[in-house]
Amino acid sequence: MARSRTQYRCGSCGTVHSQWMGFCTQCGEGGLIEERSAQAARPGRSPRQQSSPGAGAPAGQSLNSIQVREQLRLSTGIAELDWVLGGGAVEGAAVLLGGVPGAGKSTLLIQACVNMSVQFDVLYVSAEESLQQIALRAQRLRLDSERLKLLCETQVEAILAAAMRDRPKVLIIDSIQTVMTGEGGTPGGVSQVRESAGALIRHAKDTGTVLFMVGHVTKEGALAGPRVLEHLVDCSLMLDTPGETRYRTLRAHKNRFGAANTLGIFAMTETGMRGVKNPSAIFLARSEEIVNGSAVTITWEGNRALLLELQALCDIGAGYHRLAVGTDTNRLHLLLAVLHRHCGIELAQASVYTNVVGGMRIEETGADLGLLLAVLSSLQQRPLPRDLAVYGEIGLTGEMRPVPAGQERLAEAARHGFRHAIIPKGNAPPKPLKDIQVRPVETLAEAVDAALGK
Repeated sequence: MARSRTQYRCGSCGTVHSQWMGFCTQCGEGGLIEERSAQAARPGRSPRQQSSPGAGAPAGQSLNSIQVREQLRLSTGIAELDWVLGGGAVEGAAVLLGGVPGAGKSTLLIQACVNMSVQFDVLYVSAEESLQQIALRAQRLRLDSERLKLLCETQVEAILAAAMRDRPKVLIIDSIQTVMTGEGGTPGGVSQVRESAGALIRHAKDTGTVLFMVGHVTKEGALAGPRVLEHLVDCSLMLDTPGETRYRTLRAHKNRFGAANTLGIFAMTETGMRGVKNPSAIFLARSEEIVNGSAVTITWEGNRALLLELQALCDIGAGYHRLAVGTDTNRLHLLLAVLHRHCGIELAQASVYTNVVGGMRIEETGADLGLLLAVLSSLQQRPLPRDLAVYGEIGLTGEMRPVPAGQERLAEAARHGFRHAIIPKGNAPPKPLKDIQVRPVETLAEAVDAALGK
C-alpha cells in the first residue's frame, strides 16, 4: 500500500525538503519553496525482495569491455560556435544556450540551423515567437531557409511526436522555459522545466539527435529555473554582451565533449552574428598618443590567448574609494595591500579605479601584474612602453607566480607587434625568442623596476 505525503521543493536549486521552511538549506534562497504531493511506500520489503534480495538488480560492466566509438561531430557552419562546442555538435548531445534578452541567441541559432539544414534535417521549434516573426528574421538576415522546418508549439508531447515523425538530426527548442508537459502546471515552473527538459534530453540520447535549448537568465545573470538543468545537459553556453558594444562573447561554462571556459567572440551585424577572427586587435584599438595608467596584459580564455588593455586612475586626496570594472574588486584590494607591503607604495589617501577596455571581464589571476602596473603608471604619471605586454599572478608574499599557457601568450603578443614582455620566471621560455624580448622576474618589486625603472 502507498500513502500520500507532502514534499517541498526549492524553486532555485530543486532540493526536496520533507517539511516547509522559509529558506532552502542547500542554496539559502528564500521564498522559493513550493508544495508537491508524492507517493511513499510503507516501510517493509515486498515478498519478492525478502525471498531474493538481488533479483532484478543491474549487473556492472567492466570498463575495458565497453566499446568506444568515435564521436561524430556536426559542423554548425559558424567557426566560432564550433570552436566553443569543441569542434562541432556531437550526436545525441544536449546543449543549453543562455543569455540576456537581445543578446542574439535566436539569431545565432537560426543561422546555425540554416547552415546545417543543407546537409541534415533540422526542426526549429519556437514557443515564444510566431512563424511569421521567424520568417521575417530570416529575410532580414538574408538567409536561404528553404530546407529549414519550423514548428510553433508549447506542448512537449506534440514536439516529440513531430520529432519522431520527421526524424530531424538537429532539434532546436526556443525556449525551454516556455514549453510544458502534461495538462496541468505553468510553463517556466520548476517541475515543468525539469520534466520538459528531461523528456527532450531522453529523446536526444535515444535517437542521436543534437538538441539545442535556449534558456532565459535572471536579473543576476544566472540561468533561470532549477540549477539541476545545467547538470542534465552536456554543454552549457552563455552568450553575453560586454558593455554597450555590438560584440558578443560566447563562453562554455560546461562541456562534456570539449574544453570548458572556451571563449568565442562575435560581432552583431545587419546580416546576423559574424565570428571575430582576431579579437585581440579589436580590444587593442588604442590611440596613438602615449597615456598614463594603461597597460596591456595577455589573458588566457579557455584555449585562446587574448590581449586586453587595462586602465587605472589614481586620484590623490579624493578620499578612499576602490572600484574595479571587469575584474574582482576584492582582488584589487588584495593587490594594493601587497603593493604597499612589498614595494612601500601607499595608496590609503587615494581613490583607485580600474577598468578593462572593451567591456570584457577577466576571471583569471594572470592579469594581476598588468593591473598593478597600470595603477603605478597613473600614480607616478609615467606611461609604459607601447610595445610592452605583461602577465603574471602576484602572491601575498610579493612573489611572481607562473600561469598556464605561458608560451602561447608570448606568441600572441609577438603576433600583434609587441617586442617586450615582463613575465614570471616560472614561465620563462627555454631559449630566447626571435620576435619578442622577454624579461623574467621573481618578485613584484623586480617587475616594477623592469617596467618603470627605479
